[in-house]
Amino acid sequence: MTAQNNFVIEGGQPHPSGARPDSQGVNFSIFSQDATGVQLLIFDRHDDQQPSFEVELDPVKNRTFCYWHVYLKGLKPGACYAYRINGPDNIHQGYRYNRNKVLIDLYARGNTNTLWDRGAACGTDDNLAKSMRSVVIDGQGYDWEGDKSPGIAMKDLIIYETHVKGFTCSEKANVKNPGTFAGLIEKIPYLQELGINAVELLPVFSFDDKEIFRKVDGKPLTNYWGYSTVGFFAPHSPYCISPEEGQHLNEFRDMVKALHKVGIEVILDVVFNHTSEGNEMGPTINFRGMDNKIYYFLSNQDPQYYMNYSGCGNTVSCNHPVVEKLIIDCLRFWVEEMHVDGFRFDEGTILSRGINGGRSQYPPVLWELELSEIFANTKLIAEAWDAGGLYEVGNFPGYRWAEWNGHYRDDVRRFVKGDGGMIGALASRIAGSADIYQSSRHKPINSINFITCHDGFTMMDVVSYNTKHNETNGEGNTDGNDNNSSWNCGVEGETNDPEIISMRKKQIKNFISILMLSQGVPMLLSGDEVGRTQKGNNNAYCQDNELSWFDWNLLDTNKELFDYSKKIIAFRKKYSLLRRGEFFNGARNERGLTDITWHGCLLDAPDWNDGSSKAVAFTMGAFEPGEPDLHVMLNADWQTLDFKIPPLQGNRKWYRLADTSLASPNDIVAEKDVVLIQEDDYLVNAYSCVILISK
Repeated sequence: MTAQNNFVIEGGQPHPSGARPDSQGVNFSIFSQDATGVQLLIFDRHDDQQPSFEVELDPVKNRTFCYWHVYLKGLKPGACYAYRINGPDNIHQGYRYNRNKVLIDLYARGNTNTLWDRGAACGTDDNLAKSMRSVVIDGQGYDWEGDKSPGIAMKDLIIYETHVKGFTCSEKANVKNPGTFAGLIEKIPYLQELGINAVELLPVFSFDDKEIFRKVDGKPLTNYWGYSTVGFFAPHSPYCISPEEGQHLNEFRDMVKALHKVGIEVILDVVFNHTSEGNEMGPTINFRGMDNKIYYFLSNQDPQYYMNYSGCGNTVSCNHPVVEKLIIDCLRFWVEEMHVDGFRFDEGTILSRGINGGRSQYPPVLWELELSEIFANTKLIAEAWDAGGLYEVGNFPGYRWAEWNGHYRDDVRRFVKGDGGMIGALASRIAGSADIYQSSRHKPINSINFITCHDGFTMMDVVSYNTKHNETNGEGNTDGNDNNSSWNCGVEGETNDPEIISMRKKQIKNFISILMLSQGVPMLLSGDEVGRTQKGNNNAYCQDNELSWFDWNLLDTNKELFDYSKKIIAFRKKYSLLRRGEFFNGARNERGLTDITWHGCLLDAPDWNDGSSKAVAFTMGAFEPGEPDLHVMLNADWQTLDFKIPPLQGNRKWYRLADTSLASPNDIVAEKDVVLIQEDDYLVNAYSCVILISK
């Protein structure tokens, strides 16, 4: 870095926020409404304990209203920096300014945590030698090579939820740079073979992965999932190969560009509902030391305490104008400068809470995203609930927001495990959840259908455990959801019984079949396609180890699951009748088949009102030239059932594409190998799904 006596200190500009380099130097700007003094610290290296240069900002020359700014002529990208801020420190009035705490920049494009000690950021003592640092990064000049979003229509998406580190960090992953953006690039051929066309990445914004929740058997449990953001514009340093060289942005861009080249979109799981600073006992990292009263919901009774709608210690006041600007600036950055295709908003209902904490009918931040031309082609997905009790599935503000459909997960799990009386609910989920979305002017694409996600059981555990087993989290098995709608198929946990192993694989095939045959947008949890287990842990947020990581050995062990998954995914992608843009309306095709007809074991006789029924079938008439009609029979009973098959007009006949009760490779075949069905009925084995196509 340039020696300090070569710097020329100038007043700087209030906009844009953050550290923005140009050919002559770097402009720094931060917002702090009630600060009385701001000091900028410059470090030669990320691991220097002392700054090489300090700038005390003049409240007249370096302040424009509430923006504090300065320009350092001669400073180059790669320099590390941080702030100290003076201001009121009356916690009972909501102020938490503390000059002893070194703060990273909210708008930083990169952060390092080489020296970071979370404990030192708590209390009142100085933490300079143990603080995080932001990095000056020049985001210009990257060669995108003409990169463009694949532009996949929402109805055509098949989302694959995965974790950047966990996907490639095991030895069996056989990648050069495990656990990184570069490592994920090496596994793109696997994603292509599986057939998914969008990855939804667990948080990749800079978070505190050194946060230790507790120790179990002497081993620290740290923040694995990443749902405690510290830097909203900064890719997570440990996911980079060369973060010390300020390559955060370029390494992430390399991954996006590589995925786009093969037609895979990138959706980021983003966390604006809370931060890593936690409750009143937590560390001071940035928000708290810059403008605690603005960024967080504070208690009306005593503002030293935080409202905890997120369940994570604090709650961000997303619809305060300053915070709204931060969120929109952040998302715009990831879309325009990082070419991200969409976002999934963790505890998204918190973004619909007004500045008083209650639900707002027209929350500014959500409607800005809904209506802005900047985000017109950006996928927007909400987790439409929060820990504060606000539940908005089917009622989330706006129209084009898709939602994680928790009803879909619960209803499909209950049917497949064999609960009676689920026929009507299952039919609604398969048909796109019109009962939830149609009356509010939404469409099937507003429903993100999923059986499992990172939060909860894996699919193998849904069919292997009746109850959660979270003892390794060190919370006495009190954490995690107690209502899993799971069934262990006769034995709790791992077993060598070949019949139970076969049964579990069949149930997984049933789940994936229903998921891919349902209207709406399917999301598959990474590893479900090969039977990954977390040994019954349904809350692995702190398990940064083999329990959570993708087990690449399973690609051989459970190859039949992978083969089934990729074939049923390919089938969905091929035929538009499984990817409708509108709800079913009773239209009839030229062969006399309606868009969907429901049956029980007998034709046109679904058991809507039978509380014990566990069987349902449906026929879908195709309307596009060259597409087959579809007939699906689902038996969640313990016994074989005889299903009648609807007649076809003309020369068309029914052929079996899949029967999950059959051994691989006959469980699902290529369309050229489909088996002619000559009878007018079909014996569907217990706990099985059968798919017929017409030709």
